[in-house]
Amino acid sequence: MERAVWSTFTDSKEHDMHSNLDNGPVLDKTRELCETIVNQPDFLAMRRDVETFLADDDARSRYHSLASKGQDLQYKQQQGAQLTREEIEAFEQERETLMQNGVVRGFLEAQQQMQQVHETVGRYVMKAMELGRVPEEDDFAGCGQGCSCGH
Repeated sequence: MERAVWSTFTDSKEHDMHSNLDNGPVLDKTRELCETIVNQPDFLAMRRDVETFLADDDARSRYHSLASKGQDLQYKQQQGAQLTREEIEAFEQERETLMQNGVVRGFLEAQQQMQQVHETVGRYVMKAMELGRVPEEDDFAGCGQGCSCGH
């Protein structure tokens, strides 16, 4: 019975109307936004930094090794064990050394910048849906916890 009700709902004209938001003009504008983002000079530079990192076996290996050690230390803490000063210092020293590698540093900065673009686009879309209009800069000022703007 429950399946029949769901089937009736999904076959309704109202559902067809809402599914038009997933294609047509919304999809066209989404693709236009994607094109705008990927054609920005800063984005092209970020992609180059990521690709340079991916092509550098040594940088990738050192990065993955440090990430694995970080996960191991985090797991140890989650299990209730105390980290020793030596473990922490060794990890921090390895991290500092790795961050001196320009390829790794460029990769991490590119990742962070891409994440910021992703978050900004998401905040604007969520705020538009929340407000029912295109948000203005002032719409993000002074928001409280639980607000879609992320402040």
